[in-house]
Amino acid sequence: MISHEFVDRLWYGGHWLSIPLAPVGWCYAGVVSLRRLAYVCGLMPVLNLPVPVLVVGNLTVGGTGKTPLVIWLVEFLRSEGWRPGVVSSGYGGRMTRQPQQVRPDSSPEMVGDEPVLIAKRTRCPVAVGAQRAVAAEELIRHTDCDIVVCDDGLQHLALGRDIEIAVVDGDRRFGNGHCLPAGPLRDLPGRIDSVDLVVANGKAARGEFLMEYQALPLRSLRDPGRSRDISSLRGREVHAVAGIGNPQRFFSFLRGHEIHIHKHDFPDHYPFRASDLQFDDDLPVVMTEKDAVKCINFAADDWWYVPVEAQLPGAFQHRLRALLREIPHGQKVA
Repeated sequence: MISHEFVDRLWYGGHWLSIPLAPVGWCYAGVVSLRRLAYVCGLMPVLNLPVPVLVVGNLTVGGTGKTPLVIWLVEFLRSEGWRPGVVSSGYGGRMTRQPQQVRPDSSPEMVGDEPVLIAKRTRCPVAVGAQRAVAAEELIRHTDCDIVVCDDGLQHLALGRDIEIAVVDGDRRFGNGHCLPAGPLRDLPGRIDSVDLVVANGKAARGEFLMEYQALPLRSLRDPGRSRDISSLRGREVHAVAGIGNPQRFFSFLRGHEIHIHKHDFPDHYPFRASDLQFDDDLPVVMTEKDAVKCINFAADDWWYVPVEAQLPGAFQHRLRALLREIPHGQKVA
């Protein structure tokens, strides 16, 4: 099995193997182009919903910060008077072929970790399914939502959309610039020019909106009502656990608070078991919120997660409001 450390070196570290793999990436890019053309020309059907659809996605494999942005969008839309719902693929779950409702107490093993996290944090209607368009249709049919946010839907062109938001990792960007498997791109680099808004996580280039994170007090996995300030761990040793797309960002965050970490990085969406986190000592365990939803059932007393809130500039909010005003009844003005 190929390790995620090797994949990182291949895609972001200038590994020599990316050169012989480049022709395969060109074939992948060709398929992506033909597929997009088929949707644009009407050769493949697009489902246009009777409500506006906002799609959040990225051009690369792995995490760029889409989930915190989706949570932020839900809260923003609520403050603007909308009743948002969220659709997702439920990646990592076992029951996502047919559309399924996600509740705060749903099993991440069944519906995926990110949808459960979104349901917990937003308390809004959430549905998962391999076909985003079908899941969105079912969400509208069975809830009162009047706008849909599609998580990780940039490449799922069967669902019509009114606003596209691309999220970019400001540090890693597009890696070596190659498409899969030679590089991390699952879409053509030029696709970024066709979206309505580009949000950058960490560092923003010209024309992009910077998304920053505010860390909230640590919360106990055993008792979410119990919290502690992260400064209480300053100078202490902890086990830092991360099964996300870019775990180094989480580890750097902890080091920035002068916490001495024993890092344990796992593949994105890793299905944790109790045996994975048995460290045979009494040190605290600190993990991301996305990982925490999969570890609650076997957590120990001194296990904590770090909730984060996305922060977007006023210019982004102003531009998003303007785009929303251009959508009458879910159809963008030509």
